[in-house]
Amino acid sequence: MKLSVVVSTLNDRERLLSCLDALAARTPSSTEVIVVNGPSSDGTTGVVRERDDVDVLVEISERNPGVSRNAGFELATGDVIAFLDGEYAIDHSWYSAIDESLADETAVVTGPVTGGPVGTDLQSPRRVAGQPVTLFHGDNVAFERSVLESLDGFDEYLEDGSERDCAHRVAGLGHDVSWSATMAVRCEIGTDGGRADPDWGTTYRSLSYRLAKNYGPRPTVLARAVGSALCDGGSGVRRLVSGEATPTGWVSDGTDVVTNITRGLWDGVRARYIDRSSQRNPNGLSKRHDRAVRVYDRR
Repeated sequence: MKLSVVVSTLNDRERLLSCLDALAARTPSSTEVIVVNGPSSDGTTGVVRERDDVDVLVEISERNPGVSRNAGFELATGDVIAFLDGEYAIDHSWYSAIDESLADETAVVTGPVTGGPVGTDLQSPRRVAGQPVTLFHGDNVAFERSVLESLDGFDEYLEDGSERDCAHRVAGLGHDVSWSATMAVRCEIGTDGGRADPDWGTTYRSLSYRLAKNYGPRPTVLARAVGSALCDGGSGVRRLVSGEATPTGWVSDGTDVVTNITRGLWDGVRARYIDRSSQRNPNGLSKRHDRAVRVYDRR
């Protein structure tokens, strides 16, 4: 296979260098490496331009993972496109895991991510509106190029969860997502900061948008969004009782959730009727070509 790896980074220079070192040591020299940076202010541009193992450096101005991935995909030439966050270094078996999985007629393959925040179980498919959906980690996933083209890349409306939306659309097109335990990445350099508080407004606007866009304005869509909000609200009550949260903060979070669920549902239904094709992507790769502020291409 001809592999292109799109590495997204934002103000994380030291871990990016560890990521690039691992790619250089553990993938064939024919692997195309595209770094999408930005908007960083820690000298990332300079250190990346000094390396001879990065084929393309793309500078963008938006802090949106979907924009970053689409900007890299737009310049990639491989028949397999992998997406990797710059904070993770690949294991020795990462490349062979992709090669073997896609050789078995799998369209998308993902694997474990260690050393970062604990996330959802991605190995077990779930059913949404009667359709089986296998989620994948957007910071460690590889696609056959034709699949990404049929999806028109990632939906850039989403500031959070564009990879989840993509998983729903992959399922809608009838493609399989496989899990490979050997396609592993890990964070090799720790951070001294804590985890940021969740942005509940962005989270629930993303959830309701992608459900409404992919499945329409059906009762199960609203029930899923509201059920998730009630669950998180219950967790907020427990934090309130334990003194970890304030009543004002809890009420403010609740208001953000309700407002953004409503907005997401409206925008999702609108997006569904703007793009009635199987792509379900009115904000995809083909809709704009001004993502890059500057491109350094040494190919």
